[in-house]
This record gives sequence, C-alpha cells and structure tokens, in this order.
Amino acid sequence: MKLYRTNQGIIIEASEKFYLSNATNWDTYINQDNLFEVLSSDIQSLSPISWNGEGVLAPIVNQEIWASGVTYMRSREARMEESQDSGGADFYAKVYEAERPELFFKSTAARCMGTGEKVRIRKDSAWNVPEPELTLMITSSGKIVGYTIGNDMSSRDIEGENPLYLPQAKSYDKAAAIGPCVYVPKDEISLDTQISIEILRGGNSMFSNSIAINRMKRKLADLAHYLFREMSFPNGAFLMTGTGIVPDNDFTLLSGDVVNITIEGIGTLSNEVE
Repeated sequence: MKLYRTNQGIIIEASEKFYLSNATNWDTYINQDNLFEVLSSDIQSLSPISWNGEGVLAPIVNQEIWASGVTYMRSREARMEESQDSGGADFYAKVYEAERPELFFKSTAARCMGTGEKVRIRKDSAWNVPEPELTLMITSSGKIVGYTIGNDMSSRDIEGENPLYLPQAKSYDKAAAIGPCVYVPKDEISLDTQISIEILRGGNSMFSNSIAINRMKRKLADLAHYLFREMSFPNGAFLMTGTGIVPDNDFTLLSGDVVNITIEGIGTLSNEVE
C-alpha cells in the first residue's frame, strides 16, 4: 500500500484504488508500528474515490530527515576522488569498512521539497549533483514501517575541499526532496528493488543509471539501529540510506535541469533545479 499526503488530506492507495482516510494528523498516523495493519483495516470502512494524483505534498510534517554516507562502493570511490587533494580520501575508505556507519543530519521538514517542487544548488558551489536514495520511514520506537524516495542534493566541491565541510555541502534550503508517497508493504522491501535516475536538460537526457539496493554494504535495520541508539524522535524520522549512483566528475547540475528518481514499487520523485 501507499500513503500520500495531499491537499485533500491523507490518501491511501491499495490494489490500484484510492481512499481518503478519516485521519487528519499525519504525524500520528504514520508513527504506528503496525502501520500496514492499520491501513488494511481503515480501507475496509472507506469507499474508493476518484483521484488524478494532483495536490501531492512532501510526505513529512514534523519528522527530521537524516542520511547515511558511503554505503555503496560507488559512493566510496566518488568521495575518495573528490577529497584526494585535501588529504581526506582515507577517511571515506575507513568508514566504508567500519562497523559504525556515517550518519548525518540532512533536513528539517521546512527545508524539504516534495515531488513537482524545485530543489536548489548552492550559489557558492560549482559542482553539484543529486543523489538518489531509498529512504526509510522509521517510527519513534525505531521500527521501519515504510519507504520513500529521497534526493540528497550535494555540493561535491565543498565536501571535497574538507570533509569537515560536509554539513554545508549537504544541508541548506531545498537541498532535500522526498516522495511522492510512503510505501507501506506487509513485508520488508525486496533487496532486488531497483533505484533509477535520469537527469534532463532542455528535454534531453544528460545522465541516467540504475542500481539494486542489494549492492548496499549496510543492512537497512543496522542503519536505523545506529540512528536511534542515542536519539529520540517523537514523530518518527526519515533516513536516506546512501547512493550507489554518482555522475561522472565532469557533470554538474544547472538551473532548469529536471531530476527524476524512480524506485520500483514506490513511484517517481521529480524535481526541477531552481
């Protein structure tokens, strides 16, 4: 099943039918350990509605967005390349092999964009890329109950200059996008699930690639566990799980580019660069 936050309210998609939920509090509704069972029960008392998919909002109200780094080999290689001149390349090799994952704060809900909204590249950066990522919806108890698509916009030249500049390379206004929905399956998402990205410029494809999430070195449950070790999230949290797709070093985003990220079973997150 899929859960959408929309201008009309909370919409549930099940078996290609749409239902307008009676729930009005997004934070309370998604922060339930038995979310799949709740949705299954709710649609039994609801009648299908006609909905054309318009009015979709980012599926976040009072959650924080965190992110994981260097969880795929390609990300490890890219980070080492960009930070070689600063002497920080070894740090990324070490974190890839370490037991403890790299976790960092990405965005508040206010800085996060939904599908169809514009993301930004920093004015003080000359090398910017999107990072397509499976994103976990985790309840306040630390249980993974859903999945969405994340775009972790990154300024590679800033991070490459010094690894300590990571927060500035990753966290700024409109640097994160998630959506279009929260996918709530009965069982865990298949590790064979494909993540795909295409970047369009003037209607032409400038870059495209895909990868299966089974190429990730880390286990999803382990990432969630480390995030919740010493922090509480009263409304739950979203956790981006890292990227295995990084454009070549001669590519940078430009204003007007359109970034389309698709994950099987979830949908497509589409954002134009401001």
